[in-house]
Amino acid sequence: MLFLCYPKCSTCQKAKKWLEEHNINYTERNIAENNPSYEELKEWHARSGLPLKRFFNTSGLLYKEMKLKDKLPTMSEEEQLKLLAANGMLVKRPILIDEDTVLVGFKEAEWRIHDNK
Repeated sequence: MLFLCYPKCSTCQKAKKWLEEHNINYTERNIAENNPSYEELKEWHARSGLPLKRFFNTSGLLYKEMKLKDKLPTMSEEEQLKLLAANGMLVKRPILIDEDTVLVGFKEAEWRIHDNK
């Protein structure tokens, strides 16, 4: 299982604690140092079934500075994926990935359902 996070993010810290409390093995990857590639994001987006906007860190400073709220609706999916791949700080975190699931953001109820599989 791959756990993409930003170590200084409090939500990521909560998610990591939750994984450890549930004895879930994972490989941690710092999203700022090792940003997801275009190919990874494209695959995860397809597998997640989520709208691409859910992959954006809409509360982040960079998102706001770039005025992406106004720009995203006019961008193609390819343009949005390339933008996400360009800077890990634009990507919503944490992301938890295994062979059949992609979870974006930490909502304990969603993660608990996954844990029971």
